Amino acid sequence: MLEGRRSGTAERVAMRRAAHQRWDEPVIFADPLAWTILSDEAKKRIHAGIEEENQNAWARGLRAFVALRSRFAEEELARAVAVGVRQAVILGAGLDTFAYRNPHTELQVYEVDHPATQAWKRERLQEGGIAVPGSVRFAPVDFERDTLAHGLSAAGFRADEPAFFSWLGVVPYLTREAAFATLQFIGGLPPQSGVVFDYAIPRELLSEPEQMSFDRLAERVARAGEPFRLFFEPERLKEDLLGMGFTAVENLDGAAIREKWFGPPAQEQRPHGRAARLLCAWV
Repeated sequence: MLEGRRSGTAERVAMRRAAHQRWDEPVIFADPLAWTILSDEAKKRIHAGIEEENQNAWARGLRAFVALRSRFAEEELARAVAVGVRQAVILGAGLDTFAYRNPHTELQVYEVDHPATQAWKRERLQEGGIAVPGSVRFAPVDFERDTLAHGLSAAGFRADEPAFFSWLGVVPYLTREAAFATLQFIGGLPPQSGVVFDYAIPRELLSEPEQMSFDRLAERVARAGEPFRLFFEPERLKEDLLGMGFTAVENLDGAAIREKWFGPPAQEQRPHGRAARLLCAWV
């Protein structure tokens, strides 16, 4: 992200969540606030059906992945709440709306994001008439410069109690050092803590058509000032997580994602390519 500016990709992600519910069937992930939190300009772009918000296969596949990673994170969070976890942390929250439709009355939600992005998000909440419940606390943190532990502690986070972390659409933009510092922090929390995040595998592991799809998205995010920087080989990443204190790791590739949420290959709406992966790890 450019210095002093809010995230540009955060609005794109929110637009895809909203567009998914308006254009795609079946709806994989329902977010009744996705449309409300958008700016008028973003809504116009969705109505117009331009750029990646249109009906081509590439756009449908990208929207499908954005929708299902949110669904995956919220399903795993529900599992955490069922075993007694009472703290949820949304890392790189962007325009995520979970905290404002949170069904778990006993859950404290901490939103962590770059200060500029978080200030913009709070403006969007106010302009959209979305109330901020008492269960939400904001923790402004620059992942490349600030300490996550310090930012969360200042917001009231209890490091001596388990917590579940949702970390979507962030890891590919970080340095390895910044990403691993966050994962090590989570891995050092009490048992029952967990994290869901998405990541990208190296370009050279992709087929030629998949590389073309990857390059298309990489070009878009680079133009927004947020280039992809971090890639992981899946098995090596799993080994690294086990060495940080995590004891259970679910690592989903494209085939596993399609099988879990999308049914037979003939179904039209599916996430495309193998570049993006989903991972859930538990302490």
